[in-house]
Amino acid sequence: MILELIHSIRRFPQSAGIDICVIDAGLTPEQVRHLEDGLVQKVVSPDWPGPLAARQGKLKGQDHLKACVARPFIPQHFPGYDIYIWLDGDVWVQDWSAVEVLITGARRDAITICPEVDRAYGKVTKISWIGPMPWRPRSFLYSNGKKAFSGKVARSLYPWPGVNAGVFSMRATVPYWARWQELIVKALRKGKIFTAEQLTLGMMIYLEGAKVEFLPSVYNWICAFNPMWDEKTQSFVEPYLPHNTIGIVHLCAMDDMRRDRSATVDTKTTDGRIVPMSYRYPFFDGIAESTDVARAA
Repeated sequence: MILELIHSIRRFPQSAGIDICVIDAGLTPEQVRHLEDGLVQKVVSPDWPGPLAARQGKLKGQDHLKACVARPFIPQHFPGYDIYIWLDGDVWVQDWSAVEVLITGARRDAITICPEVDRAYGKVTKISWIGPMPWRPRSFLYSNGKKAFSGKVARSLYPWPGVNAGVFSMRATVPYWARWQELIVKALRKGKIFTAEQLTLGMMIYLEGAKVEFLPSVYNWICAFNPMWDEKTQSFVEPYLPHNTIGIVHLCAMDDMRRDRSATVDTKTTDGRIVPMSYRYPFFDGIAESTDVARAA
C-alpha cells in the first residue's frame, strides 16, 4: 500500500517538487532497498521514544506501532524541510486539492487536520444509562485520556471529537512539535501506544489552544463509513449532497481490503445503483508500474 500511495502522489505533475520520505515500521530489507531505489528520498527506522526505549525487548513484533509514536519526531527524522505532511500508509491521494489545502494550512502556522466527525459518520461519543442517570461515558479522547493521564483530563476532553492523525500537516518552525513530543512521552508511561499520538494532538488543540485549521472530512475520508461512487467523474465522493469529491481516501478499519486488493464492498453510486467496489488506489498495476511512474516524475 505504500507503493500505491507513492503512485497516487506521483501521478500528479504538481508533486514534482515534493520529496517523499518513509518511516520504516516493519519493512523488510528488500522493501527498503526497493523504496530507496528511486522511489523515495529517505527511509528511516526510528528508535522507540522515551519510556518505550527501555521496553524494546517486550515490544518485538510490534514495530508497526513506531509509525504512531514516531510522528511527533518527524522533523528530527527528516530534517531540512519547511513543511511536513504526514500520510498514513493506508491512504491514497485522489484529488490534488487535498495536498494544496494541507500546504496552505501549514503555511498559516497551524496544525492542519481533519476531526473525526462528519454528517455521514454518526455518533462520536457513547454513554450508558442507569435509569435516568448517565453512567460510563465513552469517547476516543475520554477513554484514552483517562488511562494515560487522569479523570480530570478525560472529562475536559469528553465532548470533543477525535482528530485523525492519519493525515495532517505542520510547519517545521511551529512550537507544537516540541510540545507534542513532551505529551506523547508522558502518555506512553501509562497509556496505549496505538492511540497516544491522536490523544496528545487532541490535548494540544482542545485543552492548550494550539492554532488549528480543521479540514472537512473529504480531505481524509474514513472508509469505514462508505463513500459513494460517481460514474461521471470516475471518483469517490461524499455520500450526501453535494457529493464533493474526496481528496484523500483512508482505508481505516478496512482490514480485509487492506490485505487483499480484490476485496470489495457494496457501494452506492450517485445514479442510484449499488456496485461492488474496492476502495484501494485503482491505477496501480504492480511494482513495475509504480517504479516507472515514480522515476519518471
